[in-house]
Amino acid sequence: MQVKKKLSKTFTLCLDLIFTLANKRNEIYMKGLVIKSTGSWYQVLAENGNTYESRIQGKFRIKDIKSTNPLAVGDNVEILVEPEQSTAVITKLYPRKNYIIRRSVNLSKSVQIIATNLDQAFLVVTLASPMTSLGFIDRFLVTAEAYDVPAKIIFNKLDLFSDEGLEILDQFESIYTKLGYPCFRVSALEGTHIDQLKAELTNKKTLITGHSGVGKSTLINRLIPDAGLRTGNISSWSEKGKHTTTFAEMIPLPMGGYLIDTPGIQELGVVDIEKNELSHFFPEFRDRLNQCRYHNCKHINEPGCSIIEALNNGDIEPSRYQSYLSIYHGNETRN
Repeated sequence: MQVKKKLSKTFTLCLDLIFTLANKRNEIYMKGLVIKSTGSWYQVLAENGNTYESRIQGKFRIKDIKSTNPLAVGDNVEILVEPEQSTAVITKLYPRKNYIIRRSVNLSKSVQIIATNLDQAFLVVTLASPMTSLGFIDRFLVTAEAYDVPAKIIFNKLDLFSDEGLEILDQFESIYTKLGYPCFRVSALEGTHIDQLKAELTNKKTLITGHSGVGKSTLINRLIPDAGLRTGNISSWSEKGKHTTTFAEMIPLPMGGYLIDTPGIQELGVVDIEKNELSHFFPEFRDRLNQCRYHNCKHINEPGCSIIEALNNGDIEPSRYQSYLSIYHGNETRN
């Protein structure tokens, strides 16, 4: 009797092993691209052309990823398609070539990766309704420099500019074009210079971001008529935009490539940039760094500082130097 029980148990274990191996053979692993993030679930475009609602395998949450989101739009991943073939588990994250990351100013420990594996990033800027400060622009550019993302600036709402406003726009634009950052003037509402932008976006993976209310959704609807993104009005009491984009999403472009749309950013704290490295992410500082008297110059009040000398000679914009000091001392503001 005991022999029969042992044989029966052995037979059962063998069957379990056979079924396990059979299921393993039926498992489908594929490479994929994260095209939308909704918090706990991700939409992954797989190499077979299908899109799967996917969740993260548990170990991702403890795998040397310090951001609040272990994965981001633009990530290349491996997925295991589940038996019903409509959902999947993300089992592997492939190395990233670059990314844009932010820290909330109010929640200094809260770090979020906005998008990854980018060919370029566009910051949409408005000089009114709402106002984008030079400090905010500079923090974005420093982050892009630090994480190897080519950055460009779009000045939107050209239809609202008076002659005086155009003069101010000239000044803003001059600051950044001299540093090598391409700048574009558009009116998303009226479609002004949209074709110029389309040429820049063709066959590239591009992040488009900015404050809420700067017209990102209107701009994307111009670039991609089928996108159908909701647009919102500016809050009359705060002059700040209302959020119309809820989740980060990658949208195919008709001319090839992708746009990554993200919720509007009201603040942008820089992440993981050491104070002694900060000056390297200001292009106008870089060529002068080896001319300072002291190799460990902070470029604040040291004698023989080539940066301060260039500032006094008018070769460095005061607003840029103020942004450097603000970031260096951690005095980042919402604007």
